[in-house]
Amino acid sequence: MKFNRLFAASAMTAVAFATLTAAAPSAQAEDLAGTLKKIKDTGAITVGFRETSIPFSYLDDKQQPIGYAMDLCMKVVDAIKADLKLPNLKINLQPVNSSTRIPLLINGTIDLECGSTTNSMERQLQVAFGPTYFVINVTAAVKKSSGINTLIDLNGKNISTTSGSTAVGLTKKFEKTASIDVKEIYGKDHGESFLLLVDDRVSAFIMDDILLAGQIANSKEPSSYKILPESMRTEPYSMMLRKDDPQFKALVDKTVSAIMKSGEIDKFYAKWFMSPVPPKNVNLNFPMTPALREAFRNPNDKGV
Repeated sequence: MKFNRLFAASAMTAVAFATLTAAAPSAQAEDLAGTLKKIKDTGAITVGFRETSIPFSYLDDKQQPIGYAMDLCMKVVDAIKADLKLPNLKINLQPVNSSTRIPLLINGTIDLECGSTTNSMERQLQVAFGPTYFVINVTAAVKKSSGINTLIDLNGKNISTTSGSTAVGLTKKFEKTASIDVKEIYGKDHGESFLLLVDDRVSAFIMDDILLAGQIANSKEPSSYKILPESMRTEPYSMMLRKDDPQFKALVDKTVSAIMKSGEIDKFYAKWFMSPVPPKNVNLNFPMTPALREAFRNPNDKGV
């Protein structure tokens, strides 16, 4: 009888343990919040991409989004698949531009934005960012035949920049501090802004140096353009995610930081900035700067 009572007690303990263990996945699922819960519940993630941000996020000749930022974001997607045990996670791709990327992230249309977005303190009031994966200088591209050699030479000229980009505010600020006057014409994306320069509707396209280099390299006459050596501001690029979502941010930070600290980031960089890239197989030949190397050594999400 004593044996039977002992056996019964042990059996009850085993059942209780089994019940607790069986409930663990449910508890874990209930513990999920924000973007990860949304992804777990729907079995899908929506990635926002840019159509003309060469070589970060743009469409190839098959109209498929590719680029340096897209490669890094796909590593985050792989981490999500592993973390949530969703090997068949559906990946939806949603085009965004400078004006729509933040609203579409905030309203839940996209879950992660992969492009050429500057991490600024102003934007951090609305959204969050992963670790810096590129560092740029905001400057201008002009035609070599224009006679423009400095930013001051833009006085009295028409210039283009992309609507919704940080270059808009920086251009206005430069006008005031340099006491010059320019007329701004805004393109909906970088391709349209550059076309204004190609067609001589403007004398300069003000934007991030690497994006200017991408547009020039893929133009019909790359040798006709130059990028001014001056800089309005140095800015960090990061992938963008929703604010106040600590679980998802922790996963993004951990994934991207591991790529940087392991040295795997060097392979991504060589692929997109030091090798021929689609669609025209042009090599941007854009060596890594000391500022970017430092960002890779010490991953951070500091805004400008």
